[in-house]
Amino acid sequence: MTTSVVAQSSLVDSAVAGRALGDEIRLGLKGESPDAVILFASTSHDYPLLLRELFDACRPSLLVGGSSAGEFTGGMVGQGAACAVALRAPEMQFHATIGRGLRADRVAAARELSSGLRGLHGHDFGFRSALVLTDAMAGHVEQLVEQLTMETAGTYQFFGGGVGGDDRFQGTCVFFGTEVVPDAVVALEILSNKPIGVGVAHGWQPASAPMRVTESEGSRLVSMNAISAADVYSEHAEARGGGFDSKDPLPFFLHNIIGISTSEGHKLRVPLEVDSDGSITCATEVSAGSLVHIMETSAASASAAAETAVASAIKNLGGHSPNVALFFDCVATRLRLGERFEEEVGAVKRALGPTAFAGCNSIGQIARAEGQFSGFHNCTAVVCVIPD
Repeated sequence: MTTSVVAQSSLVDSAVAGRALGDEIRLGLKGESPDAVILFASTSHDYPLLLRELFDACRPSLLVGGSSAGEFTGGMVGQGAACAVALRAPEMQFHATIGRGLRADRVAAARELSSGLRGLHGHDFGFRSALVLTDAMAGHVEQLVEQLTMETAGTYQFFGGGVGGDDRFQGTCVFFGTEVVPDAVVALEILSNKPIGVGVAHGWQPASAPMRVTESEGSRLVSMNAISAADVYSEHAEARGGGFDSKDPLPFFLHNIIGISTSEGHKLRVPLEVDSDGSITCATEVSAGSLVHIMETSAASASAAAETAVASAIKNLGGHSPNVALFFDCVATRLRLGERFEEEVGAVKRALGPTAFAGCNSIGQIARAEGQFSGFHNCTAVVCVIPD
C-alpha cells in the first residue's frame, strides 16, 4: 500500500518553511522517512536553505522538484509558497536521476538522465513511469521529450513540466537532493506493478481559419501563409473588435494562443512578444510546415478540461484506487485567468474527491503516455494519479 502526505507552506522565511514542510511530512508518515519527496517552490525562496531544512526534518531517501510559478494543493492556491508530496510505497521503487547542460547538448542530457533509470535494466515491474521536470528556458523541450522516448525505447510514460520562475520567467532550476541545478532536467522514476494514471486536456478551440507556418526559427514564429506573424495577429484582432497592441501584446496573446493541428487535437503554444521584424517569439517551438489556428477558450472551459484530465488519469489506473495526485498547468493559464484560476484548481479538487493533490504552474507541461495527447504542451492540464 502507498502512504502519502501533501504538505504546504506560505511562510516567507525559507528555513522555517522548509522545517514546517518536513515536520508535516514526518508527522503524516508517523515518524517514518519517505521514499521520495517532490517539492515545488516559488523563486522567492532561498532554495539551498529551504531544501536543507526540509531534508533534515524528514530525511527522505530521494528529494526532487523545481522552481515554480504558482503553487497549489487542495487547501492552498497562491504564489510565493511551497508545497510537496511525500511518498512511502513498499510495493514501488523510486530512483532519481538528472541530465545536465541542456543548452549545450540536450541529447547528451537526455542520455545522462536515461542512464540512471533502473527499469531499463530489469523486468521486475510491469509499469515504468517518470516525473520529468526540466528547465524549459533552455529550450527545445519537445525534442527533449522525444529523445527521452527514444532512449527508453518507448517503455516509459512521462509526466511533468518545465520548471517556472514566478511571473518573470527567471531563476528556473531543478532540485536534485539538496542540490539546486539550472540548465538541467531531473526525473523521479516510479517502478510499479500497478499503473500510474496520466490524463491530459486543455479546452481550447480554433478561432481562426487554418494557416500554414511558412517560416519559423525555433521558438520564433516568422510567418503564416507567407504573412508576418504580427500582421496575422493584427488582422485577427481587427476582425474580432481590436485589442492587439504590438508593443504590449501579452494581454491579447494570453487569450489568443497558437494551436498546432495534430492527429490527436491541437497542441498549444503561447506567443510572448512581437519582434522588430514582425515575427513573434513563442514559449516553445512552432515548426515550419505546421498547420495552425489561433485558439480561444474560457474560464469554464479550462475548469472542464481539468476535470477531464482527472477523469482520464483515474480511468488509466485500471480499476485501482487513487492515493495521491500531481497537477500541472501553465503559468500562462494563471496569468490569463487571474483570480479565476482558483476555479480550475477547485475543479480538480472536486473531480479527485477525497484524494489529496499538489502541483504548480509550470512553463509548459510534459505528457507521454499511452492513449493520451503526448509531447510538450502549453496551457494544458496534466494530472498524474498514483494508486494505493
